[in-house]
Amino acid sequence: MAGKLSRFFGAQDMTVGSPVTRLVEFSIPLLIGNLAQQLYNTVDSIVVGQYVGDEALAAVGASGPILNLLLVLFIGISVGAGIMVSQYFGAKQRELLSNTVGTVITLTLLSSVFIMIVGPLLTQPMMSMLGTPDDIFEMACTYMNIVFIGIAGNAFYNILSGVLRGLGDSTMPLVFLLLACGLNIVLDILFVAQFHWGVAGVAIATIIAQTISAVCCLVRLGKMKDVLTMGLHTMKLRRDLVVQLTKLGLPSGISQAIFSMAALVVQSLTNSFGTVVIACSTVVMRVDGFAMMPNFTFGTAMTTFAGQNIGAGKVERVEEGTRDGMRIGLIVSVILVICILVFGGPLMHLFTGTQEVIDLGVRMMRILAVGYIAMAVTQTLSGVMRGAGDTMTPMWISLVTTVIIRVPIAYGLAFLTRSEQNPVGSPDSLYISLLVSWVLGALITVFFYRRGKWRQKAIVTGAAADASSQEETEEHKEPAEVHE
Repeated sequence: MAGKLSRFFGAQDMTVGSPVTRLVEFSIPLLIGNLAQQLYNTVDSIVVGQYVGDEALAAVGASGPILNLLLVLFIGISVGAGIMVSQYFGAKQRELLSNTVGTVITLTLLSSVFIMIVGPLLTQPMMSMLGTPDDIFEMACTYMNIVFIGIAGNAFYNILSGVLRGLGDSTMPLVFLLLACGLNIVLDILFVAQFHWGVAGVAIATIIAQTISAVCCLVRLGKMKDVLTMGLHTMKLRRDLVVQLTKLGLPSGISQAIFSMAALVVQSLTNSFGTVVIACSTVVMRVDGFAMMPNFTFGTAMTTFAGQNIGAGKVERVEEGTRDGMRIGLIVSVILVICILVFGGPLMHLFTGTQEVIDLGVRMMRILAVGYIAMAVTQTLSGVMRGAGDTMTPMWISLVTTVIIRVPIAYGLAFLTRSEQNPVGSPDSLYISLLVSWVLGALITVFFYRRGKWRQKAIVTGAAADASSQEETEEHKEPAEVHE
């Protein structure tokens, strides 16, 4: 019994045992955690939609792209930390692992202070630049300013939970998240329904809940003395580790920045359709978040799995695990897509009682349906490449799909569908463009994964050489084996 519990509540070594078993053990708590994480924004939207109105719902949604743009620092730190932690853990390099975690904590603190200062200064200019409707402008600015001031809780939870997952512990971040999520729901209802604080209430509730979950993650890391050492001496910024973390995390940070800037451009188009379409888009993106959960879950699981096994020099095991992860991700995605198509209407009713918003939202979800299956492919294979240390390839794929493909298609379709009834075009253009970018992104990702350059990107000494040696051996196999 103790052994089974340690599998879920301790650091998991994913370099041994059945790959599919390790992936399932790691992914189940991670999937539940991702669903709970999504509840943060979803509950905020449900509460403001039901207790304040569609304008408040639209205000929360309109702030999303700007918040995401200014959080790219944390994305870069999180991705770089996850790769380094998983590979050092797989290679059993305790000192480097401990110093990496300490460096990550210090960088997160410095980045949080920077965002707390810069974020509120940029709020109003950016909202004006995007053409945010007057009836939601003040509410959107209020929501964003409060989130920026309390950004440390969000940053530390997401980054430290990523560190724990890199160590193979996906269960304790889940426990902390469920605790915080429950608190967030209670505070949302208290601050909005009872105290009538509006969008400010949901922002304050989220900050309090995220801060508590962050503290819990920090305490958990401090108690993992069998895996790493934590103390003031490990918190010192080491130049070599900062450079390595930047090299690994920067591509993902740039990728997220590009994605966020493209989202800002699309948000400007969305704003031009008016408050009803903005409210609808907010609801669709909340439901979309749940549909994407399996994809993000198995992508993260594959990053940890690939990182640990690449660190241990087991490239062949990575490829076996990739096949298992792909099968699991596709099956779960198909099931969830069916559920969303069947129950789309009732899901929309949770957020608003406005029939126009509900009908439009259901139509948009039907447009996106097939794209979720394509994203299962993209996230799984991108997770493998990132875990191996190849963060550049997913970055370029994101650049192509979001900037070169999605944005021109969205504006082009809007222009071509202009009519007397829709003077700025059809809102469908927002989601048709997204679907096309997802499908093409999956095809491009498969191509680069099959090229196999990710095998030589390990940061742990010796692992890359092992991978290269294995690939060289495979090249000299008999033709019949090569083509299998």
